[in-house]
Amino acid sequence: MVGAIILAAGQGSRYRQVAGADQDKLLAPCQGRDGVVRPVIEQTLRNVPARVGRRVLVTTPDRPEVARLARAYGCEVLLLASTGMGDSLAAAVAVCPALEGWLVVLGDMPFILPSSIERVVDGVAVDTISVPVQRGEFGHPVGFGRSFGKALMALSGDRGAKPLFASAKVVEVEVEDPGVLWDVDVPGALLFK
Repeated sequence: MVGAIILAAGQGSRYRQVAGADQDKLLAPCQGRDGVVRPVIEQTLRNVPARVGRRVLVTTPDRPEVARLARAYGCEVLLLASTGMGDSLAAAVAVCPALEGWLVVLGDMPFILPSSIERVVDGVAVDTISVPVQRGEFGHPVGFGRSFGKALMALSGDRGAKPLFASAKVVEVEVEDPGVLWDVDVPGALLFK
């Protein structure tokens, strides 16, 4: 089984610069592709297909509402003091190291179609990295096969998994879904066009 790691520990400093220091982009009201308004993180969690059984959401201890929503969607919540992507990935994979692979989902990407996520999961094999490609550009989520477990657990700080692509067999999954490139970095990005 491929599990999901939902990264929700970043502080969203670019968003806060525009919206205000007390505004958490993960909790901002956002109209999903289904027309319903929900917090950004809830939209993201709803898009993860049911077949992705094990779900670990990584967030900081000062986000109880993000943790509550994650649990409501069947996630294990991992509270981490660090906001670094490498730290988050390493800690989450360490919680579930026996999976066949890990789907890395960014908490601030609420507009990805579930069908695109399904196709990325289909591309995960023991020794592959599966990535959606929209008009020649790599997007998210990214799936890592089981052979990448040790390398993912060795990540630290702010450094994500991008260096792993250099020596990997990368499965490029062509999708017609602009949601795979659309993250909410500023309040204006809450409106999907």
